[in-house]
Amino acid sequence: MLVYRITGKKYAFDINGTGAAITGGRWNKKGTAVLYTGESKEIALLENIVHTPPMICPDLEILSFEIPDDSITTVLAENLPPNWLDYPSPSILAEITESWIKTGESIALKVPSCIIHSSNNYILNCSHPNYRKDVKLVEQKNFHFDSRLNS
Repeated sequence: MLVYRITGKKYAFDINGTGAAITGGRWNKKGTAVLYTGESKEIALLENIVHTPPMICPDLEILSFEIPDDSITTVLAENLPPNWLDYPSPSILAEITESWIKTGESIALKVPSCIIHSSNNYILNCSHPNYRKDVKLVEQKNFHFDSRLNS
């Protein structure tokens, strides 16, 4: 399956989850290396836009990854606490990811998007033993950011 990541050009080289490990996020604690991706280019863009200050037109790259279909664990929205989509996010979300990483059962964690509830993101476990072998960067190119999206 293909998943997508849209990120700043200066961070596009980081496919090992360093940025997420430094800052932490909705689905990971500081110190945990994961890579946030989306099931479509559109959700990857929206996930990027919500973190971009207004009136900034970032220099972006889009990366397409192939992940193994048989190494995905799914988290359903109905199994999450009612406040799972709040900002800032409840710490239980990062704890779910920490537990999943410890099991080592899969490379990808399929989670619902808090922006578009019918879409999903895929959190990639960069420390999974098969990550480097089974996750393939299949394309990386410039992404044109239409400034009307951020005005």
